[in-house]
Amino acid sequence: MNNIHIRNEGFDMFKIQRNIAAGFAALVLLAVTSAYAADSAEAIKQRVGSGNPVAGADKSMLCQGCHGEDGNSIEALIPKLSGQYAVYITKQLRNFQTGARKHQIMSAMAATINDADLADIGAYFASLKKMEGNGSGDNPLAKNLFTKGDSVRGIPPCNSCHGANGKGQAPNIATFPVIGGQQNAYLRGQLINWRSGERANSPDGIMNKVAKTLSDSEIDALADYISGL
Repeated sequence: MNNIHIRNEGFDMFKIQRNIAAGFAALVLLAVTSAYAADSAEAIKQRVGSGNPVAGADKSMLCQGCHGEDGNSIEALIPKLSGQYAVYITKQLRNFQTGARKHQIMSAMAATINDADLADIGAYFASLKKMEGNGSGDNPLAKNLFTKGDSVRGIPPCNSCHGANGKGQAPNIATFPVIGGQQNAYLRGQLINWRSGERANSPDGIMNKVAKTLSDSEIDALADYISGL
């Protein structure tokens, strides 16, 4: 009788574990469904790419510790990944792997990720609802740069690459990220890094060319404006 009781307990535990796994998958599917409610199915398909977002939810557990389960980090210097293009996420992680982009923690994290897992992790964050700002930071100077650029200094409008309200323009230029609603301090830090040359992994070095012409006040204004979109 004791042996039978133990086997039954083992069976019950198996059922519990299976139910937990099924519940977790259902939550991921619910998150993806919510994203579809905000964006068209085709738009999300383009963002997600070839990876599996359900598998990526499990594989990205460590990533979620900093970037948030819903892809919206709460730390000012850690970027949001919610609704970011999978192509862009995978490119950045590969750049951390090769040293084309440098960050002590991210380089160590990226070193252990293979291509298949990378595609799934990118797909998970891409499947979520796009990051959003709170509508603050409506600065006329920044808005003008964002929507019109500055031909005298050779600055193209930010939205020519990053799309209306910084929400991207996939599929044709998915290597340019979603930035509207991104963390203010993160945006500011990256613009400073582009300007100094500490970061230099944008297509054709476009961000270095743009940032070199920006003043501190313009960088502050752009970070405020873009983070609020």
